Amino acid sequence: MGARRNRQKSANLRLMVAEEAARIIVEHGVRDYLQAKSKAAEKLGVTGRFAMPRNTEIENALRERQALFEGHHHHQRLERLREAALRAMDFFQEFDPRLVGPVLDGTADDHSAVCLHLFADTPEMVALYLHQNRVPFDESARTIRTSRSQSQTFPVFVFEAGGVAMDIMVLPEEVRRQAPLSPVDGRPMQRASAREVAAMLEEPVGIA
Repeated sequence: MGARRNRQKSANLRLMVAEEAARIIVEHGVRDYLQAKSKAAEKLGVTGRFAMPRNTEIENALRERQALFEGHHHHQRLERLREAALRAMDFFQEFDPRLVGPVLDGTADDHSAVCLHLFADTPEMVALYLHQNRVPFDESARTIRTSRSQSQTFPVFVFEAGGVAMDIMVLPEEVRRQAPLSPVDGRPMQRASAREVAAMLEEPVGIA
C-alpha cells in the first residue's frame, strides 16, 4: 500500500512539474525542456529524480495547455507560421529544405521561430546565398544528436522575414538520409518537405 501511495505521489509531482514547465515554455519562450523543467521544479520546491517528468510528459502538458487556453488563436498562429515556413522553403529550395520543430509538430507559441534544415556541401554556400539576396543574419552554432552515441555541432543562421523569426541549420548530405534525433523523445526527428507543408496548410485545423 505504501509503495502504491509513493508511486501516485511521484506521478502527481511529475504532472505538477510538467504543467508548470509547459506554462514557462508558453509564457517565456523557454524551448529547452531541461531548462523549463528545472525552473518549474525550483519554483514548486520539488526535488528528486522520481518527481521529474519526462520530456514527452512536458510536451503532452504543453499541447493540453495550448488546446485549453489558446484554442482558435493557437491554430491561427500555427497556420501563419506554416505559411511563413513555406515561403522560406521556396526561397531556399535549392538547398532542399525541411521544416522541423514546434511549427511542424504543432506546439509553436508566440516565441517560436520557423526552424529549417538545409543541406549543402558547405555552410558558406548558404551564407553567400543570403548575402547575394541582401538578407542580414546572425550566425551561431548548435549541437544536436545525430545518433544515440554521437553528437555534432552545425552552423545556424538566424534572421527575420516578414516579422517571423527564422532559424536555419545547415547540415551535410549524410544527415539528409538519416534524420537527427529529437531532443524530446530521442527518436529520429520529424521533418517535412515543402510539398508536405503545403498539404498540411490545405487541411483546415479543427479547434481542440
